[in-house]
Amino acid sequence: MSGLLIAATDTACGKTVLTCALMAYWQKYCGSRRLEVLKPVQSGEGDRELYQRVFQLEQSLEELNPVFYQAPLAPPVAAAMENTTVDLAPAWQRYGALRQQCDWVLVEGLGGLGSPVTDEMTVADVASDWRLPVVLVVPVKLGAIAAAVANAALARQHRLRLQGIVLNCTTPEASERVEQLTPPDMISNLTRVPVLGVLPHFSDPTDLAQLSAAARQLSLEAIMPQAFWVA
Repeated sequence: MSGLLIAATDTACGKTVLTCALMAYWQKYCGSRRLEVLKPVQSGEGDRELYQRVFQLEQSLEELNPVFYQAPLAPPVAAAMENTTVDLAPAWQRYGALRQQCDWVLVEGLGGLGSPVTDEMTVADVASDWRLPVVLVVPVKLGAIAAAVANAALARQHRLRLQGIVLNCTTPEASERVEQLTPPDMISNLTRVPVLGVLPHFSDPTDLAQLSAAARQLSLEAIMPQAFWVA
């Protein structure tokens, strides 16, 4: 496993939180190994700026995110506003280079697996074409079960290797409430995908110690190369 796609059921689900947690864990426990992050397509400011600020990466914004549009809209719509179309070639070339240079590459998607990346391709299509295993982030909220089932079905349709599901508390929730809104056993049974753990709500989503500790509570053997996780 040289790369992993962090996907989700929708926008604002916690893809960035999980990516940051895994990066913080890697920094703490796998310092001799090289990890890079890639946001292939981004519309509007946000993730790439956060990664560069929090992790002080040597990558430029263009290396972190080869395809960028100003408007915070679906990429094909944002591209049309700039009188162009989405060209994934720079992102694919960057991913290919990172695979050769790094031990592991975290690729953060956009929206849900069914979100459009180009006029003809969704996030699921890109994962299939790039042969990326996927971890699906599901937010702890009402309606999350149905969204998880729908996205897992889309992953199966595209024959994606869905490694597991991570539940993410987008707001502070008691464990009892997490169980009510997103019962892990039910989600696992309905999707036929293991639930790998729950990320808590972070009052400071840039606290690397808290992020690393939260990542360590996940079933990391299903997420990252086994040689790199700490039991």
